[in-house]
Amino acid sequence: MIFGFIGSGNMGGAIIGGIINSDIASPENVIVSDKNEQALKNINEKYGVKVTSDNKETADKADVLFLCVKPQFLYGVIDEIKNSASDNTVIVSIVAGQAIETIEKAFEHDIKLVRVMPNTPALVGEGMAALTPNSNVTKEETDVVVNVFNSFGKGEVVSENLMDAVTAVSGSSPAYVFMMIEAMADAAVIGGMPRSQAYTFAAQAVLGSAKMVLETGKHPGELKDMVSSPAGTTIDAVAILEKDGFRNSIIDAMVGCMNKSKELGKK
Repeated sequence: MIFGFIGSGNMGGAIIGGIINSDIASPENVIVSDKNEQALKNINEKYGVKVTSDNKETADKADVLFLCVKPQFLYGVIDEIKNSASDNTVIVSIVAGQAIETIEKAFEHDIKLVRVMPNTPALVGEGMAALTPNSNVTKEETDVVVNVFNSFGKGEVVSENLMDAVTAVSGSSPAYVFMMIEAMADAAVIGGMPRSQAYTFAAQAVLGSAKMVLETGKHPGELKDMVSSPAGTTIDAVAILEKDGFRNSIIDAMVGCMNKSKELGKK
């Protein structure tokens, strides 16, 4: 199976790394096209994959074709390759905010299409990706694409109407978590801890807490209660967070994110 990539930026590079490092495909079975010659040189040197500046060549050779370009370039690329990709090519779009129906219309013929919303932790092998296949994609083909995203994090199939919620809960949420880590570190600095050490303690606490949710299967509230001893330090902190609207502010922010995502999707 040949995996093709149009675009080799950060996210495209993360996907290529997942495929190569997990032995889903060997480097000779991956072809990457990009208009940026330096980007092609970098990806070739890092992974040993085939490279070209010709998008049509990539589309022609790929069994699974990843579109890893910015939204403003997507439809120019589609116009360029729409007659090169075969009817059996599985096209995977990671382009934010672009609906399946819109992309299908741009190709002007039936295609096998999987829309994906990844997130930036993919760059460190801990991505969360939501995938929606169109009706032409078989279960076996969907499984191939899910397996790719599982190679550098987690991938799950969702219905397309959940993509705005996905944007809020995983696509944009690293920014909220980074803000929380920064605030936690600021407080630790107030307490006398050196800044670099404060970031380590805060980030590791967030990483470990997330892992407990995923690996124990316990409700987050139950895990919170396990830390909150009677008359202890944690429950005082929890009470202050509740008083200051910690949970409500997160919910409000995510609803705002969802609404913005819906608005952008209509343009």
